[in-house]
Amino acid sequence: MSSSTYDPPHVRPGTAALTDHAVTEASAVSWAAIIAGAVVACAASLILVAVGVGLGFSSISPWHDEGVSATTLGLMTVVWLIVVQWVASALGGYVAGRLRTRWISVHRDEVFFRDTAHGLLAWALGTIVTVSLLTSAITGAVGTAGQVAGAVGQGAAQAAASAVGPVSQYDMDTLFRGSQPGAANPNGESNEQAAHEVMTIVGNALTTGQLPAGDRDYLAQLVAARTGVSADDARTRVDQTFAKAREAKQRAQQAADETRKAGAKLALFTALSMLIGAFVAAAGAAYGGHLRDDPY
Repeated sequence: MSSSTYDPPHVRPGTAALTDHAVTEASAVSWAAIIAGAVVACAASLILVAVGVGLGFSSISPWHDEGVSATTLGLMTVVWLIVVQWVASALGGYVAGRLRTRWISVHRDEVFFRDTAHGLLAWALGTIVTVSLLTSAITGAVGTAGQVAGAVGQGAAQAAASAVGPVSQYDMDTLFRGSQPGAANPNGESNEQAAHEVMTIVGNALTTGQLPAGDRDYLAQLVAARTGVSADDARTRVDQTFAKAREAKQRAQQAADETRKAGAKLALFTALSMLIGAFVAAAGAAYGGHLRDDPY
């Protein structure tokens, strides 16, 4: 046979046309394999999330100086999110790539691309289903917690009305504590109106950042009249109460800021772990496809 000519193998008339038509009409997407991979990824995610919740509860403790700190717990959560994405995505992608029907007469590079696309689709579908399931579970838990909190809140509303404010109930009792234990109010009057005035004045002082001298003297006179202590002791009590209220406000602001930063970091690390999961799913599908096409 001359090197310039090529003698194709003998085939029956119409066979080549049928083969080319079948290859052309065959879909490049195998949804059965994708759904199977997504189901595996979803189940693995739920199992690993449950394990992570168990590990998290076992690592914390209500007792002082026991269990991990909040920083360590947050770091563990981020690491576990990445582990969940790695493992679940790898399993789902591998199953999607391995179960897909083998393509005939398709270039190796195209096969590699289709395998990675199948892994990516399996990851995306599994992620959507997992998030939907977790959202439903969290919504149900929040609804139950809201009902319990509402029942408790109705019973505690009156107490909270007098306790919630710039000054805690304990500091308020300390402010109007009598000079002698068990001694009655010198004027025989209730401290409710006085406590309301203290709340209003201290709340305004916290808003402006300082306690005006006139308000300080008025509170000192009010405390002295209600408790029978000297004017100097009354001013000391007022200063201490305002300092504690300012410290409590600063702690609340610091806690809110830390919560904001933690939420931002968690969102960013969650997005990063999901991107890693997408890559691992594509790589797992490519590896599964390689084992499918080249088993030896």
